[in-house]
Amino acid sequence: MNSKLKYLALACVAVSLSACVAQPVRTGGASTLATGAAGGASSANASGELERCERPFGTIAVIEDQGSDWYRILTNQYRLTSTVPVLRLLIQQSNCFIVVDRGRGMAMMQQERALAQSGELRAGSNFGRGQMVSADYAMAPEVLFSERGTGGLGAAAGAIGGGVLGAIVGSIRTNEAATLLTLVDNRSGVQVGVAEGSAKNTDMNLGGFLAGGGAGAGVGGYTNTPQGKVIAGAFMNAYNQLVVALRNYQAQTMGDRGLGTGGRLGVDGATQQGGYSGARVSLRQAQQALNDMGYDAGPADGAMGPRTANALREFQAERGIPVTGRLDATTQAELQR
Repeated sequence: MNSKLKYLALACVAVSLSACVAQPVRTGGASTLATGAAGGASSANASGELERCERPFGTIAVIEDQGSDWYRILTNQYRLTSTVPVLRLLIQQSNCFIVVDRGRGMAMMQQERALAQSGELRAGSNFGRGQMVSADYAMAPEVLFSERGTGGLGAAAGAIGGGVLGAIVGSIRTNEAATLLTLVDNRSGVQVGVAEGSAKNTDMNLGGFLAGGGAGAGVGGYTNTPQGKVIAGAFMNAYNQLVVALRNYQAQTMGDRGLGTGGRLGVDGATQQGGYSGARVSLRQAQQALNDMGYDAGPADGAMGPRTANALREFQAERGIPVTGRLDATTQAELQR
């Protein structure tokens, strides 16, 4: 086959496989990419697939582990930048959280406050203490992705049409990305939500093969663009699922046992916090005991309310044990003395 026939065959294969070029990112059958803009609770040109909330759940900071393996692959192999801007865009467009900056913007805030303290800012600049908003939650992203080559198709084309056809068909790849979003309550350190998302698309890598001949000028950068779109789509998929779960959120509870004061999975021979090894006191029993001792714990109904919490604090203060307002193991032990 002479060179003209080879390039004619190349053109035919390219046309026949045009459906593989620039395929839309698929996340559950829909094209869902981070796009558009956000201003306050308003958004412009946001994806129609992005979940939205009438009212935010709270403030949030996006914290990216840039020392992790996935981040090194993202920036070195895929030549992509931080995932934080993409997530911030999705979050603000959704109006499900109010984003606070804990990255480069934080350094700028500190710089402005330093200028104010030095006296360099003009009068009335109004930079002072007590103005910053706390981040109720932290969102941590993680990316897991792979490339699956269609080696069988490429080998078949190579056998039929030689090296040229084998090269172009062999460059067809399915780009896939899987992401994780973890949501943590900053005050307690408790994980309140986690979601996994995925997306994929198919693209044809022509840049490396045709660029030398001039026919593919400007196509080389296309090899990275689909991967970025896939990762953005996977993050949107994960974020949407997280929002759906949070709409029906119910806090995990250990009943009358406070978080972090001892779990229910006891170990033989071990004692509970404070050296207490007796029978556990229920909240109803504690309320009755407090009322009998003259503390106003309210009805002995087994429900933790303000009156019960105040009674516990008064009891703990008088007995010289940590004042928590909770029926922890130390308080249970003291109630049985």
